[in-house]
Amino acid sequence: MKFTLSWLKEYLDTEAPLATLDAALTALGLEVEGIEDPAAALAGFIVADVVECADHPDSDHLHVLAVNTGTETVQVVCGAPNAHAGMKGILARPGVTIPIDGTVLKKGKIRGIESQGMMCSFRELCLGDDHAGIVELDTDAPAGTPVAEVLSLDPVIDLSITPNRADCLGVRGIARDLAAKGLGRFKDEPVAKVAGTFDSPVGVTIDLPAGQEKACPLFVGRLIRGVKNGPSPKWVQDRLSAVGLRPISALVDITNLVSLSRARPLHVFDANKLSGDVVVRFAKDGETMTALDGRDHALRSDLLTICDAAGPQSIAGVMGGAPTGCTEDTVDVFLESALFDTVAVAHAGRTLQIDSDARYRFERGVDPASVFDGAELATALILEFCGGTASHLVVAGAEPAPRAPISFRPERVKTLGGMNLPAAEMAEILARLGFAAAVESECLMVTPPSWRGDVAAEHDLVEEILRVAGYDAVPAVPMPRPPMPKVALTDAQRRRGWVRRTLAERGLTEAVTFSFMDSRHAVLFGWSDPMLKVDNPISSELDVMRPSVLPNLIAAAGRNAARGIADAALFEIGPQFFGPNPGEQCLVAAGVRAGKTGPRHWGAPPRAADALDAKADALAALAAAGMATGGVQVRRDAPTWYHPGQSGTLCLGRTVVAAFGALHPGVVKKLGVKGRLVGFEVFLDSLPAIKKKASKTRPLLKVSPYPAVDRDFAFVVDETVEAERLIRAVTGADKALVQEVSVFDVFTGDSVGAGKKSMALSVTLQAMDRTLKDEEIEATAQKIVAAVAQATGGALRA
Repeated sequence: MKFTLSWLKEYLDTEAPLATLDAALTALGLEVEGIEDPAAALAGFIVADVVECADHPDSDHLHVLAVNTGTETVQVVCGAPNAHAGMKGILARPGVTIPIDGTVLKKGKIRGIESQGMMCSFRELCLGDDHAGIVELDTDAPAGTPVAEVLSLDPVIDLSITPNRADCLGVRGIARDLAAKGLGRFKDEPVAKVAGTFDSPVGVTIDLPAGQEKACPLFVGRLIRGVKNGPSPKWVQDRLSAVGLRPISALVDITNLVSLSRARPLHVFDANKLSGDVVVRFAKDGETMTALDGRDHALRSDLLTICDAAGPQSIAGVMGGAPTGCTEDTVDVFLESALFDTVAVAHAGRTLQIDSDARYRFERGVDPASVFDGAELATALILEFCGGTASHLVVAGAEPAPRAPISFRPERVKTLGGMNLPAAEMAEILARLGFAAAVESECLMVTPPSWRGDVAAEHDLVEEILRVAGYDAVPAVPMPRPPMPKVALTDAQRRRGWVRRTLAERGLTEAVTFSFMDSRHAVLFGWSDPMLKVDNPISSELDVMRPSVLPNLIAAAGRNAARGIADAALFEIGPQFFGPNPGEQCLVAAGVRAGKTGPRHWGAPPRAADALDAKADALAALAAAGMATGGVQVRRDAPTWYHPGQSGTLCLGRTVVAAFGALHPGVVKKLGVKGRLVGFEVFLDSLPAIKKKASKTRPLLKVSPYPAVDRDFAFVVDETVEAERLIRAVTGADKALVQEVSVFDVFTGDSVGAGKKSMALSVTLQAMDRTLKDEEIEATAQKIVAAVAQATGGALRA
């Protein structure tokens, strides 16, 4: 909603500065989007007297002016043909920004003559299109006076009006709010009635089905004969242009002026183009109408129209028809001022995809009492601008009955809004806003004005009082803070947090992806259940619930690689689905690594991420989840989306708790990702329950003060024997003394025999209470050899 300051002052007698009005409007809930103040752009421009005007010695059209600035006389070179001695003009001094192009003025020489400023035209100041010459001021202001104090500059204010404040889609409603705020006196002069001199030959009928009369409860028309539809007065054109509307003709401009002034949409028909009387009815299927926007619209039986004998001539409350529109040849005009239902107007506008100022106001609610005032005001302006004689008003329907009063308890302002105001002050605020209040028992019976259709209950009245009194006047009172209960987390929630922290510590970045994926990719990860198909997917590439978290992470790693981040390490903790019913999903912590394990370094080159990195991530996640990983067994039966020779599963008994390994190259390629990736999946719902401990405090670390002994063993075993079986056998040989076991070499060749391999282990022996003797070390070594032989059939390599 745009309007000028002078327009506002037609309805508000105020001397408040623009900055004060700006703050008050926002405080009232009428948010100021912006203010275009021409005076601000003219800061630095002054009134100047031209003392002398001489011809430029090196030009046939330039002049050299001696200009009095009020403090000194400066030399200015000017090419305006109207420059002459004795005139007053507008001078820009060096350092001033010229509004039309943003140029910062500098001293300069023009054909060898120094110019110390610039005499300006209206166009250069963005105050009009006149650039035939420089501005010649008709003022007694002395030289040096700021131009902004001499010219009548009108700031334009732009408000963002909320949908409930339809009354403020007119300047008059905005002025009323500011007056209620105490920023001036509201000019509430009644609209004078225009006496008609004849009966209108155009009648009006409302023909609506029973039960739908509210679509148009009231229609007021008037015929005005003998008008001359030329341009509207300059002040009207300037006012409409300032707010972004193109002046068209006096008749059309009047309807726009009344709409913007009083939030009262109007329409004018060329009466000589109407066929018979005007009828308000719903359109018939198959009827068409060419609207003023130039488009042909096919109408339906649920669209409200204004018709004559020839058919629809206007879409009620939305837009008029081109065939009966007013032109410069219009002599007789029929004026429409009606009340239309908000839903009916909104429905028609949306159905026909027409946006108009009339629709914008009607669908938010127009003041029912403005119908007659709008007709009388528009009639007076038409007679003033265009001449003619007016008929008596033609009225169909009746104004809706006033609404029932609202019971208002003044103490509710304190309980709902936190502000303690005297009841008399509340009543005064409501009265300034147009509400009528009567005392009844211990409350006020408040009747909202006709233009405030948004006020329907007691809390609405509280809001009105608060916004006028000022929300900034509400005292700041701390809210009571009752003791908060201790945050209660389930074991699953705590476990999820532990895993998340651990994976992040290992250098993986958490990602959050869709719980859906492309069905073409889902089949690569075991999807087959059609019940997991999404009926209304948000995208054709997200049409099935994901059977695994990995594919979305793989795709994310691919997107990172395409943007230059080749060494991506991502994880996600979320659900994957194996059925459509509740409970047919499980929580998984999954991750992928792509590229290298780290950045390049002079000390050692980075290596590519491999299956053992994924295994380490999975084991770390299991440990963080509270599971003892010492009893975890490694198997080779990884899912098909892993590389069959570089993957495995981690099992606790027969329960698979994790899968890890290099991702199958064929699967990765079908997902559109290049390069080698490794990944893991930890099935959090398959983990055993967390053991309840008396204390979460970790036990103290026990460190032996006695020296450790390292012994190396090389065992020849079958090629099918996993290193883990060997390590378990060695560890179990003497749990008290064997502290650590690691594989440091694997060898195959003719020297160890076909189908055999040699695995070298480093074993650390250490006692907690003594230094080991040679006899104990040798005895333990024999136990280790015997345990390996029993567990794997292996023997010491000769």
